Amino acid sequence: MILEIVQSGVIAAASGTIGFFISKKITSANFDIYVEKAKAKAAAIENEAQLLLHKTNLKVQELELEAQKAYEEAKTKARAELAEKERELHKKEQNFKRYKESEERRLAEESTVLHAKKIDLERLEKSLHSLQQRYEEKIEDALHMLEHCAGMTEEEAKKSLLEKVEERSRAEIAHVVRKYENEAKAEAKKHANYILAQATSRYAGEFAAERLTSVVTLNDDELKGRVIGKEGRNIKALETLMGVDIIIDDTPNAIVVSSFNLYRRAIATKTLELLIEDGRIQPARIEEIYEKVCEEFEESILHEGEEIVSELGVGVMHPELMKLIGRLRYRASYGQNALAHTLEVAHLAGIMTAEMGGDVALAKRAGLLHDIGKALTHDVEGNHVDLGAEICRRYNENEVVINAIYAHHGHEDIKSIECGAVCAADALSAARPGARREVLESFLKRVTEIEEIASSHSGVRQAYAINAGREVRVIVNASLVNDDESVLLAKEIAKEIEERVQYPGEIKVNVIRELRAIEYAK
Repeated sequence: MILEIVQSGVIAAASGTIGFFISKKITSANFDIYVEKAKAKAAAIENEAQLLLHKTNLKVQELELEAQKAYEEAKTKARAELAEKERELHKKEQNFKRYKESEERRLAEESTVLHAKKIDLERLEKSLHSLQQRYEEKIEDALHMLEHCAGMTEEEAKKSLLEKVEERSRAEIAHVVRKYENEAKAEAKKHANYILAQATSRYAGEFAAERLTSVVTLNDDELKGRVIGKEGRNIKALETLMGVDIIIDDTPNAIVVSSFNLYRRAIATKTLELLIEDGRIQPARIEEIYEKVCEEFEESILHEGEEIVSELGVGVMHPELMKLIGRLRYRASYGQNALAHTLEVAHLAGIMTAEMGGDVALAKRAGLLHDIGKALTHDVEGNHVDLGAEICRRYNENEVVINAIYAHHGHEDIKSIECGAVCAADALSAARPGARREVLESFLKRVTEIEEIASSHSGVRQAYAINAGREVRVIVNASLVNDDESVLLAKEIAKEIEERVQYPGEIKVNVIRELRAIEYAK
């Protein structure tokens, strides 16, 4: 059994060994086959590479030949073009030389001609100078003969001739002026009347007039003695401190405060009322109450200015300007309250500017500030126009506002729609019936001066100032002044009134010419 096992093991080992060698032999044979195959493939690839390289070399040679051929062709073409351009350039050079030679010959000929003409011109100048001298001598002889025949000197004759020419031209100029003026009025008057009518009909203001005095009511006449004080010290203190006149007379239960300055008069009236209510009337108490009233008034005018600016919607404004606006309530011009006039102008200017397509807020602002200088004229020297413009510049107001301040009194030309509306509104506010009061003497003087100016012109028969001096009717002699000359006469009278007469608003000059032919049948 063991032997059989050993034999089996020996046989198995021998079989394994034989199998190993057989397997190794087979594997070696296969490896040689694979090597041969790989060598065959490598040889094929190498042959293909050699063939591809050969083809590539052939392609490169072909490309080199084509490039060489293209280069030779381009070189030949370029040489041909260069030769052609050289021929053209040579041709142009030849042409230029011929042109230069011809121009030189022409210039030489012209120079010769000019020299000849110069000689002729010099000869003609000498001849002309001689003729001019003879002409002047003849003119002098003729003038002497004319002066001798006419009995006038040269200056007198010249003056007479110019007067005749001016007289003839005057009629022609008047006709042209009248023609274009009528054409302009036909269009402008309709639009202007519409704008003014719209503005005045849409604005309704409250109007009040101030007098030069204010009355303080007393409950008892015995208070008059206390107001006067011992040896008049109280009334002296009041008048000195407040700058007003206090009139205590036989009028029962009343004291009169008089001053042309509305602001000072209002403060004095309020101070007196508080003193009478308090009962302690003495210099120290008077000063204390006066200072308190002044502070209240300063606060009230600032508050009123702020309210006005806010209601008008004109934007942000410096507090000092708003204070001056409030102070205009206590300023009057020709009896017209300055604040009422200012508000009226602002509203009217805003309405008219809206009709004309301008800046409404800016127009209202200009109207509100156009008379701002009047709030300073009682305290600062100078006219209200310059003062107003100066303070508006100080607080960086718009140039339209400053232009309106100057233009509404004719110190500058109108430069904008807003400024024009302010000027028109100012004239409307000042000229409306009842707006202003005048002293009778100055009114009569102004009316008389207007009539005298109109009557002083030649051809005027009669002149009448009507409508409170806002219109002058001039009746002319129809045989001396024609229709066209009446237009120039109206302009001359209006111009002279502007230069010589001080007046608010505007004055209408109405020249009337009438020709009546009367004959009797017998």
